[in-house]
Amino acid sequence: MAVPKLKTVTRTQGNNRALKDGTVKPQTFAFDFEEISVLVDGFRRMVRGNEFDICEMAITTYICAKAHGKPMTALPIFLVRAFHHGAILYNTQLGIGTPKDLEGKKVGVNRGYTVTTGVWARSILQDEHGVDLDKITWVLSGDEHVEEYSAPRNVVAIEPGNNIEDMLVSGELAASIGVQIEHPDIKPLIANPTEAGLKALRERGHYPINHTVVVRDELLATHPELGVDIFQAFSESKEQYVEQLTAGGIANRTDVDETHLRVMEIIGNPLPYGIEPNREVIENLLEHALTQRIISEPTSLESLFAPSTLGLKG
Repeated sequence: MAVPKLKTVTRTQGNNRALKDGTVKPQTFAFDFEEISVLVDGFRRMVRGNEFDICEMAITTYICAKAHGKPMTALPIFLVRAFHHGAILYNTQLGIGTPKDLEGKKVGVNRGYTVTTGVWARSILQDEHGVDLDKITWVLSGDEHVEEYSAPRNVVAIEPGNNIEDMLVSGELAASIGVQIEHPDIKPLIANPTEAGLKALRERGHYPINHTVVVRDELLATHPELGVDIFQAFSESKEQYVEQLTAGGIANRTDVDETHLRVMEIIGNPLPYGIEPNREVIENLLEHALTQRIISEPTSLESLFAPSTLGLKG
C-alpha cells in the first residue's frame, strides 16, 4: 500500500544522513526531500509561505514565527547545536579591552536581529560579561524572516551600499556577529572561543540549540500519529550517527563531528532530542528571546511543541 509523501527540507549532515539515504524510513509516510542550497532560504519560504510539510528551522525564527501565528508546530528534534563564543568578531584598533566596551557602540549582525546565532551571542555578552544590550546599536545586514516582526528601537538597518565586513574593518562597527573576515585587525572578541564554549557547558550547562524541526499544523491535526513517527525516524538516524562517531567509524571528520566528540566527554549524548533533556536550555533561550524582545510576552515551553511528542526522548 502506498504511503503519502511529505515534502521535507533538512540539510544533509551526520545525524540526518541515514534519513537522506533511505537507511532509516518512517512508518506512516515517506520523505520527499527538497534540496535547498542555502538552508536559510528554506526557513524563509516556510515562514512566509508554509511551503513544506516538514522543515528544518532555526529555533528563534520558529519562536518568533509561532508568536505571530504561523501555522506550524515544532517537534523536539534539535538537529544543530553550537557554541557561539567565536561568533563575535571585533576591530582591535578601537581600544576595546573587554566586551563591556561595546556599550555605546555599533555592532553588526549578519542578516536579521532574530537570527539564532545573534540571540545566543548576545546572551553570552549579557550573561558572562555583564554587557547591557540596550546600550548597543545593532546594525542588520538583512531583513527578518517573519515580516510582521518589529525590532527594538536600538536595532537599525545597514545603509544601502554598505556591508558589514567593510564597516567592521573600517571601524564604523566596533564588532559584528555571524560574519567571517580574514583581516589582521579583526579578531574574536572572546579568546579561545571553543574552550570558552566547553567551559560554559561544564559550569552552567550552556549547550545552545540552533535548529529544530517544524511541521504544518494541518498535517499534525489530520494525522495524530505523525509527530511521533517523525520524531522516531529522526532519532533513529541520529543514534546511528552517534554510534558511528563513538566507534571511530566516520572518516574525514568535520569540525562539527569533532565538537560532538568533545561534548560527549562532558555530557555523553551530543545531540539529545526530547523536551526533558533540553528543558533548561530551551527555557534559557525563551528568557533571552523575551529580554531581547524577539517575543513580546512570556511563552511556555510546552506550547511550542506538538503535544504527542512532549514525553519523548531520543
